[in-house]
Amino acid sequence: MGKELEVNIGRLKLKNPVIAASGTFGYEQGYQDLIDARELGAVVSKSITLKPYEGNPPPRICETTAGMLNSIGLQNEGVEDFIADKLPALKANSLKVIVSIAGKRQQDYRELAKILDKTSADAIEVNISCPNVEHKSSARLFSQDPADTASIIRSVKRQTNKPVIAKLSPNITDITLIARAAERAGADALSMINTLIGMDVDIISKKPRLGNITGGLSGPAIKPVALRMVWDVYHCVKIPIIGIGGIMDTEDAIAFFLCGATAVQVGTANFVNPHAASDIIKGLNMYLQKQNLKNITGLVGSLKV
Repeated sequence: MGKELEVNIGRLKLKNPVIAASGTFGYEQGYQDLIDARELGAVVSKSITLKPYEGNPPPRICETTAGMLNSIGLQNEGVEDFIADKLPALKANSLKVIVSIAGKRQQDYRELAKILDKTSADAIEVNISCPNVEHKSSARLFSQDPADTASIIRSVKRQTNKPVIAKLSPNITDITLIARAAERAGADALSMINTLIGMDVDIISKKPRLGNITGGLSGPAIKPVALRMVWDVYHCVKIPIIGIGGIMDTEDAIAFFLCGATAVQVGTANFVNPHAASDIIKGLNMYLQKQNLKNITGLVGSLKV
C-alpha cells in the first residue's frame, strides 16, 4: 500500500481513513490475536471520564433487527488509569490514538482536555452526544443545543493543541445547526453520527430488554440516517467529516466517502467480524485501482446528483 489512502483530519495525518470507533474496539488488547491493529488509520478509545464510572445496570446490550442496542453508560476506570495503563499499551503498537472524552459538566471536558494535552494522545474526540448515560426522557444532550456545543468545543480548544473532533448526535431536528456551531467554535473535524435513541421490549416478561430502558441503536439499521446527515453537513461546513453508522463492509464505507466523509469509523461491525476494518482497507485499495483513482480524497463528496 502506498499513499493513496492517506487522509488529513485537520492536523492529524492518517495512513488510511479507516478508524476503529469508540467503545467497539476496547483498548485493542482484546483484538490482538484477531487483527493487526497497526493496519488501522487510528483507534478511538472508549470514552474516558475524569473519575471512574460504573455504568448502567444490566442487561446492557441486545440485538435488534439489523442492529444492536447498547446502554453501557460510559463505564470506564477514569482518566488517570487510562493514562497510566491503557494509553501506553496502545501507543506501544505505534497506533494513532484518538481519545474520546465525556462528562456531565462543561468543566469535565475542559479538565480532561488539559490533562490529555500533556500525553501522547494524537487527537481528542469530544463525546457530547452519548444517549445512554442515564434514562431521563426530558434530559438534553449537549449536542442537541448549538450554544452548549459551541461552549464545550471552545473550552476544550483552549486547553489543548491537539486536534479536536466533535462527535455529533443524530437525535436532533437539524444536525447542520449543531455542525456549524462546532465549526465556529474551532472544531478541527466532526464525527457523525453517534447512536440513535431506541428501546426494545421482551413480550414474555413484559419488561424492557435493557436495564436502562433505552439505549443507543447502531449497526446497518442506521446507515441511511447517517448517510443523509453526512451529506447534509458536508454542504454546510468546511472541516473534515468522519462518517459513522452501520459501516459493515467496503461498499458501506465508499458510500460515506461519496456523501462527503473524509474518513470512516467502524463500530458494530467489529463485534460481528473482527477483521471488518482490515477488510475495508483492502477493499478500498482494490476499488481505487478499479476506478483508476490516485487517492481516496478524490471520492469525497463526489456523489452524482
